[in-house]
Amino acid sequence: MLSKKTTFGINGEIIIPGDKSISHRSVIIPSLANGVSEISNLLMSDDVIHTINAFKLMGVKIEEVKNKLIIHGLGLNSLKKPNKEIYLGNSGTGARLLTGLLSSQNFSSLLTGDKSLSSRPMKRIIDPLTNMNAKFDTTNNKLPLKIIGSELKKYNHIIKIPSAQIKSGLILACLNTKGKSTILENHITRDHTEIMLGYFGADIEIEKNSSTKKILINGKKELIGKNIEVPSDLSSAAFLIVAALINSNSEIKLKNININPTRNGILTALELMGANIKLENTRKLNNENIADIIVKSSILSGCELSESMAELMIDEYPILAIAASFAKSPSIFRGLGELKVKESNRLELIQLNLERSGVDCKINGDDLYIDPTKVSDIKNNKIKTNFDHRIAMAFSILASKKGDLLIEDSNSISTSFPKFKEIFNNAGGNLIET
Repeated sequence: MLSKKTTFGINGEIIIPGDKSISHRSVIIPSLANGVSEISNLLMSDDVIHTINAFKLMGVKIEEVKNKLIIHGLGLNSLKKPNKEIYLGNSGTGARLLTGLLSSQNFSSLLTGDKSLSSRPMKRIIDPLTNMNAKFDTTNNKLPLKIIGSELKKYNHIIKIPSAQIKSGLILACLNTKGKSTILENHITRDHTEIMLGYFGADIEIEKNSSTKKILINGKKELIGKNIEVPSDLSSAAFLIVAALINSNSEIKLKNININPTRNGILTALELMGANIKLENTRKLNNENIADIIVKSSILSGCELSESMAELMIDEYPILAIAASFAKSPSIFRGLGELKVKESNRLELIQLNLERSGVDCKINGDDLYIDPTKVSDIKNNKIKTNFDHRIAMAFSILASKKGDLLIEDSNSISTSFPKFKEIFNNAGGNLIET
């Protein structure tokens, strides 16, 4: 895909697709509930479709009716043994959450994925589940992963790696485990699983203080089917937000965006940089915080973000790096080690592609330095993505300001934002298929 410079700004009222994290959970949790659930605004991306197909393989009746998904839940312990491997494509969320869920079932299953997913670490979820008596067969703690369904024992977990995927996988294992298990986390991670399980009637309690959060799950309580309206995805909205900020003559309105406080760091960071962003019509939807977001062209300044900010926005650093590339002063983003184990080594790809685009950028350990005051012409117009959707979209936005860039493997964008090109172009973007 070729991304060309935009001359008239990014404008209009833009509908962002459903939140990817919540969409995964909007398939998983209703499938485990008793009764029928109706899901609206589900993100039908490649990752989420793989999750849907996984539950169909396990006997859950899932229908698409008038742009809604109808899920006929089977209950906590009534899933069926799949008659073939469960293929999850590039979905790390699907892999970690299903590993936890399937470890407590009464059958064995095999999880597989594409080349990228098969290179990503699974030890971080396998080890704590093994403490619950879960059993696995794997090579080098990566996919393909055979999960040998077992009766698990309750356990008190301390989350060592800040990750909503690990935490959610453990919660799903505890749901079908007799007794009360606890999960203690010392760092903020996304809490969509806890919110949705509470909505579906799980016996789950949350205890918080200034430095820790304890989650208590009393297993074996059946869930009750509920309807869900999935809010729009802030991670996807971030690309349009930055596009409007860096391009002159821009003003956009994004409606029904999830602003959950465990993942709204991108808004905080951009506001620190001087972005003209306003929230309107803040409200609750299925116990999630949502709002409409108004964004106008802005003169940005660089900023320094501590390691703690990465807990609130790790997926948004590729597009934040683009915003920093057009600020009037340098930025330092610290503690980005988790970017190295995403769909690609995002930290290396951010540096490589910014340098190709003529932006001064350095990595020191896990810290990223961007100096927009040292800008040169494009050195290489080919953007290497390693089939990473967020890298592809981020550098499409950079090119809307800087000029022609060839985004390699741009079809990876369908992982999370299938209509990105159409939506961006309708707002004034200039993306061309090559």
